[in-house]
Amino acid sequence: MNPLLFPLVLLPAGTIVLLGYAVRPRTRVVAPGRLTLVRTAVLAGGYTVGSVEALSALHRLTTAGVASAWVLALLLTGLAAGWRRRGDRPGGGEPRTPLGDRWRGLTRAERWVAIAVGCLLLGELALALVSPPNTFDAQTYHLPKIEHWVADQDVAFYPVRIHRQVTYAPGAEYVLLHLRLLTGGDALYGLLQWSAGVIAVLAVTRLTAQLGGGRRAQLLAAFVLASTPALVLEASSTQTDLVVAGWVACLATLALDGVGGHPAKAAKAAPTRLAGPATVVLLGVATGLIALTKQTGLFAAAPLLLWWGLAGLRRGADAGRWGRAVAGLAAATLVILALTTAITGSYVWRVYTEFGNPLGPDYLRTSITMQRHDPAAVVVNGLRQAQTLLDTPVPVVSRATAAGVEAVSRRLGVNPSDPAITFDDTQFPVAAWYPSEDKAAYPVQALIMMVGVAVCLVRPALGGVRAAAGRRRAYALVVLAGLALHASMLKWQPWGNRLFLYLVVLAAPPAGLMLAAVLKAAGERQAHTPERQAHTAERQANTPERQEHTPVRRPRARAALAGFVTAVLVVGGVAGGLSVAYGWPRRLVGSQSVFALDRWHARFVTRPAWADEYTAVAAVVRASGARNVGIIQQNDTWEYPWWLLLPGRKLIALTSMLPHHPPSYSRLDAVVCAGSEAACRNAAPAGWQVHMDGEVGWALPPGRVPPTASASAAPNR
Repeated sequence: MNPLLFPLVLLPAGTIVLLGYAVRPRTRVVAPGRLTLVRTAVLAGGYTVGSVEALSALHRLTTAGVASAWVLALLLTGLAAGWRRRGDRPGGGEPRTPLGDRWRGLTRAERWVAIAVGCLLLGELALALVSPPNTFDAQTYHLPKIEHWVADQDVAFYPVRIHRQVTYAPGAEYVLLHLRLLTGGDALYGLLQWSAGVIAVLAVTRLTAQLGGGRRAQLLAAFVLASTPALVLEASSTQTDLVVAGWVACLATLALDGVGGHPAKAAKAAPTRLAGPATVVLLGVATGLIALTKQTGLFAAAPLLLWWGLAGLRRGADAGRWGRAVAGLAAATLVILALTTAITGSYVWRVYTEFGNPLGPDYLRTSITMQRHDPAAVVVNGLRQAQTLLDTPVPVVSRATAAGVEAVSRRLGVNPSDPAITFDDTQFPVAAWYPSEDKAAYPVQALIMMVGVAVCLVRPALGGVRAAAGRRRAYALVVLAGLALHASMLKWQPWGNRLFLYLVVLAAPPAGLMLAAVLKAAGERQAHTPERQAHTAERQANTPERQEHTPVRRPRARAALAGFVTAVLVVGGVAGGLSVAYGWPRRLVGSQSVFALDRWHARFVTRPAWADEYTAVAAVVRASGARNVGIIQQNDTWEYPWWLLLPGRKLIALTSMLPHHPPSYSRLDAVVCAGSEAACRNAAPAGWQVHMDGEVGWALPPGRVPPTASASAAPNR
């Protein structure tokens, strides 16, 4: 990180603060503060990715260019905030309850739940700030593409062997690119996913309120989501699953505003339904952000938008304005499609012109998407995904569930590891219970969410809020539609659990509603007033035949139910806490804690030996005085360390999978490679001798004597 550049991050920070002030809701709505956060996040995200494409088109994707874009944004949001301030009436707006009063209004149990959520988020924040990016995907394709953009000053495609650098949607990396140019390093990269997690948790509480959930239901929904191991582990990484989950949560709560908001309460008018042009714009931007970040999020976005549109048509029909409703929906659809295209169009066009298909090359589509869609294959695929999602550290349970899935597969005539429904070169089943960012299962939270969705579907009025029953049932159908699309479109893969995060955020509100209703029913006996208890005792005295059952069995059953639910929540919370403390590849405690390792070796915690190997090879190249360095990569080798170790040099790909961007061998001063020695020798220029140091190697032009070089201090960026 460059300390001289670091103050530039105040530009987007100030913009976000002013934008939040400008977009505060003017009318009474559910959770206005959380709605403000959602609006701010969506608009800021849209501006961030849009400015990348605009600056790239001008070939001005530099620190000065990005800083100028944020200066412009700061001025515009300042004007908007000033306009809003002048438009606010003195003393107008809904009164806000101070946080202190809200805290004092919580019960002791609710306070413990809130404290647990806060501790989890703070632990994740510590990991995000202290730990450098250290996953395979970060080193292989998430972060190298950012360095290519910085070097080229645009986001155009370039020669590359690791096709995922260009074929995977770049929305999250566009945001990281701003941090890279404004700070000069990757020290703040972890804040993106952490912020997305915070947004998702807060949006989930608002979704719960929109579905009729009270304070307890909202806290429980937040707890279930925040303690999910996959979310905990990703909240400090540079993956993209939590980013797309945050955008899906934003889209969902905005769509529910258009559907109808919150059920009316006695003595209070229902909050205003938000379905005007501003909401349509926000829906379009959120959809575009989902598509540009990870296309799987569209499996949730599609049913959400369909529900939103059908709700609008129904209101129009009920009001006798069917034609006007159809015209309005058609216009809104065009706006949403136009905004989605504006956000994703440039990237999709680059993919199309490079590979002849907007979805990318054949080898990408066949490795990820299902090649069979018959009912038997889809059922088997869904069962395998569920088994991996619910994997536990109890071997007998894991073996039994896997054997059950395999038995069903054989009964249906489907090979459980059929390549047509299984990711390349992988075999079902795998162990996924341990707290690894790539694989972590979350059986407790997943089961709670499944039960919650089922309850909202079959008993939507559970908890006594009958006015929200229809909305809850429709919401459950949206979640199930997303699950069905996921199971029918994406192949099973060993690291597929984290891919469900965008559906996890949607399933958390039903979980909170169900838990709150169950705990309320279990606690009714304790909530009785003395008069009610006396009345109950008198009634029991008049019915001797029921004395043997009512006073004993029901209280005991309720206490057992409350105890069971509490125990399940504690187990889930412990799983989340252990994921923070002992998660992989970032943990707070132990010999491999982020506080015990230096920043360079922390990058290689999954492959410790590679840290010194990369450093030694780079030292030779630096000592040779090479300025144009060829890089030889294979499909899953680490490229990012070369960018850290060889700053100020031009890195030229000597292998490429892009048909219109072949490799270049001109004006090479040295070569570095990663992977097998045979592959390095095959890709090296003719006559160059490759020298391997473990998994990496180097080569110099014929006749050049390699200099004596000592491994210098590793970069701390």
